[in-house]
Amino acid sequence: MFQHILTFANPQDVCINEYDEANGWLRATWRGFVNNQDATKGASKTLEVMEITHAPCLLNDNSQIVGPWFDSVEWLERVWVPQAAKLGLRYIAHVMPPDANADITTVAIRHPDQIPFELQIFRQVAEAEEWLHTCQER
Repeated sequence: MFQHILTFANPQDVCINEYDEANGWLRATWRGFVNNQDATKGASKTLEVMEITHAPCLLNDNSQIVGPWFDSVEWLERVWVPQAAKLGLRYIAHVMPPDANADITTVAIRHPDQIPFELQIFRQVAEAEEWLHTCQER
C-alpha cells in the first residue's frame, strides 16, 4: 500500500492519500479543520498520487472534517477536474462532511456536462466503497 500523509498547521488536521491495492483505488481521507489553502494542497497531492498509481477510482472521504470545507469550486473546475481526468480518473465516490456546505457537489450542480468522470455523493464510507466495487465490475 502506498501512503502519503499531509499534515497542516494543527497536527490533527491531515489529508491522507493512500493507494489501496486490494481494492484498486485511491483513498483521500481528510480529518480535522481544513482551510482553503490546506484543501488545495491536499487535493494537489491527491493528483500527484494519481500520477504515480494511475488509479481510475477515488474514494474522497470527508466524513471526519470539522467546520466548512473548501469553497474554491472554481479551482476544482478549472484545475483539479481536468488534471484528474487527464490522469485517467473515471469514478469518484465523494463522502460528504457532517456539516456539508460548498464542496465538489457544487461542481456537479453548476456544470454537470463538464465532469468527465462519474461522481456519486454519499453520507457513509461503506456506501461509497460498495459503489466503487460496482463500478469496477463494469
